[in-house]
Amino acid sequence: MGQSLVKNYIHIVFSTKNRRHWIKPSIEKELHAYLGGTCNELGSQAVIVGGYTNHIHILCMLSKKMALMTLVQKVKANSSAWVKTKGPEFVNFFWQKGYGAFSVRYDQAEVVINYIKNQHEHHNRKITFKEEYRKILKENEIEFDETYVWE
Repeated sequence: MGQSLVKNYIHIVFSTKNRRHWIKPSIEKELHAYLGGTCNELGSQAVIVGGYTNHIHILCMLSKKMALMTLVQKVKANSSAWVKTKGPEFVNFFWQKGYGAFSVRYDQAEVVINYIKNQHEHHNRKITFKEEYRKILKENEIEFDETYVWE
């Protein structure tokens, strides 16, 4: 087979350092667009980017030419530097060290898209990021250690 054909939907989740509420309404839409644009520039087409005041969800199609960890590292580094240009109140902005990434079947992509679209409604019902993230980890049968997952 001479041609490499790949379609890997990946749901990426990461939070701000210490889950601080850094993602203000004044930068939220622009940040989501920036994150999506960075994914696109790296060959991993963004399907949707969303989140809440202290975390981000990205659904993208992972490039066949880039490792997932490289994509996430570049997205986080570039966007962290960008946020810091948005004003003096963001000078200490950082993302958490780790991230979660989950494969999504092509026929389940719409479910994840709707989930990401409804992040504000979801969290306005008082579901914390930690509760949400634990649920995603359990649904994907990923074992984790609470000691390290929140760094």
